[in-house]
Amino acid sequence: MNVSEHITHSAEETIALGRQLASTLKHARLVLLRGDLGAGKTTLVKGIAEGFEAAKQDDVTSPTFTLVHLYPGPEINVYHVDLYRIDTQRELDTLGLDELLAEPGNLVLVEWGEKFPRFEKERDVEIRIERGGEQERRIIVTGA
Repeated sequence: MNVSEHITHSAEETIALGRQLASTLKHARLVLLRGDLGAGKTTLVKGIAEGFEAAKQDDVTSPTFTLVHLYPGPEINVYHVDLYRIDTQRELDTLGLDELLAEPGNLVLVEWGEKFPRFEKERDVEIRIERGGEQERRIIVTGA
């Protein structure tokens, strides 16, 4: 399994890394994004969505309250999912993630997916973001 580690020193660098990672995620279906609140998960997604030409970074926002955001791209549709407020399997089922994962051409990026063990087994890639200070982030990519 491939593992790569990156250090970024600003939101701009984290977005740029997301753009770079897009090329390695072309064949992934499910990506788990791990990190504390405010670690930079959505910031990284801004770059990934740009890398797939699915959205401009300014159009990417956290799906904390809407739970799922779709950024349609010319080749890949990027779904950004936040499970922070989802606590039960029943709530999870209402999101229709199985349908999203079954559809070719969809990339599903899931924050807080570790709350549901099935995602640990099904994930293609895991991206862990750790704070190293106010701006510094250590980003570990496993599986890409």
